[in-house]
Amino acid sequence: MVNISLTGDEVDRVSIVAIKSPVRQIGAALDELLAADGPLSRLDAARRLREAADDLEANEVQMARKAGATWIEIAACYGLTKQGAQQRFRTTHRKAKAAPPGEKGRKPSP
Repeated sequence: MVNISLTGDEVDRVSIVAIKSPVRQIGAALDELLAADGPLSRLDAARRLREAADDLEANEVQMARKAGATWIEIAACYGLTKQGAQQRFRTTHRKAKAAPPGEKGRKPSP
């Protein structure tokens, strides 16, 4: 892990780069959903869309925290308590860090 101090402008640039990946994943999942030819392929595309949206949401929470947003402010966006928001997003963030890219939610191959 590398720790780097960033200025306000640098944080904005890092945020934009970090957001592009989940946004691209959402676009790809929507394209797959539109092109799907059966219920299982549509279901798989919907799963990918949900995972990408979860990644984007977790990233946005992380960026809001780095920008100084409190857990109370984040909780208000979701109609949650401070503790509820912390529980929801700290778990999501830990899962995202633990899973290798592209492997979240997939069953291991036999």
